[in-house]
Amino acid sequence: MRRWMAEAGVVAVAGTVTVYRIAVAGVEPADRTPDAWAYGLGLAMALALLARRHRPAATLATVGALFLAYHLSRYPGGAPAAPLWVAMYSVAVAPRRRAGLTVAGVFLLLDLHGRMMVENVGPLDTTLDSSTVVFGAALLLGEAVRSRRIRLTMSAAERDRAAEQRVIEERIRIARELHDVTAHTLAVVGVQAGVAAEVLEDDPDQARAALDVVRQASREAMVELRAAVGALRDGRREPAPGDHRDRPAGLDETLGDLRDPAGAFSPAPPAPALDRLPELTAATGAVLFHDGEPRPMPRAVEATAYRIVQEAVANAVRHADAHRIEVRLGYRPDGLTLTIQDDGRGAGGPPGNGLRGMAERATGLGGWLRAGPAEGGGFQVRGWLPG
Repeated sequence: MRRWMAEAGVVAVAGTVTVYRIAVAGVEPADRTPDAWAYGLGLAMALALLARRHRPAATLATVGALFLAYHLSRYPGGAPAAPLWVAMYSVAVAPRRRAGLTVAGVFLLLDLHGRMMVENVGPLDTTLDSSTVVFGAALLLGEAVRSRRIRLTMSAAERDRAAEQRVIEERIRIARELHDVTAHTLAVVGVQAGVAAEVLEDDPDQARAALDVVRQASREAMVELRAAVGALRDGRREPAPGDHRDRPAGLDETLGDLRDPAGAFSPAPPAPALDRLPELTAATGAVLFHDGEPRPMPRAVEATAYRIVQEAVANAVRHADAHRIEVRLGYRPDGLTLTIQDDGRGAGGPPGNGLRGMAERATGLGGWLRAGPAEGGGFQVRGWLPG
């Protein structure tokens, strides 16, 4: 409706300007005095503009033919030129304009030839400049507007692509976090539950301590899961009552299980750091070594190193049936080296999401990571992170 109102406004303005220009046009001795036919031709040119958006080439051809008919009737000057300016602009701004520009070129040649015959001058005479310049200006204005629209469309598409890429990257990050947390927690629960089962009758205190480790690991996992699932919400904001838009099926139940007793989401836990590795290795039975003088590393490096060690140790516990797992951190002038090696049976099958996630974390910081069978048996994960 708005577009039709805008088009009607363009037609009304063009018709009004055309009628006014015909009324005030100077009548030369050889000219025919404007009459009802002259005004009819002018108004018909304006009415033809109603189709300028859908049929710009046909509109320009119609308006141009009526304009030539006006002049062939010997009416004065270029009085009804306003609709022609609009038609020229519409042709230049249209998405598909080859036919329209062809019509515009033909019209300009016919108009130039006709005025040369009437004025009895050459094609480069200065008396022909004004009309040609105005027609050319209408075409150039349409080209400028069209170019600007294309730039805006491309910018919007680029923003959409960038936003979509950020969403994909965030989903991948959340998937990694969930995978790392659950894999590590299951590894700790498996190890400590095994310890508790073995010593339950002979050493109840040690069994109780193992179960405490299980409880602590579960509690920490719940905190991190709350943070990861909270990222799926809009800014971790609780929705208004009844607002379930863009919520995956089953998410309400999951979120309900992850809320704290007060019903609110806990704040995101701090990013894991290297100072938590002794706790991680102790809970899983791994042994931690340091090469070089330990020093603080960038937060992103420490968090990435922790997650890589966490995933590698979890894989060794859950899949390799390892009896000994060694974690070695090497503090180098250019960064941090990581080596996680076990004496298990190695990887069985192609790399899974865990190994791919570790490699992506390392390369994302400009480092590298390799995983494969170790010399003498077992499996080894080696990497380097800049820092």
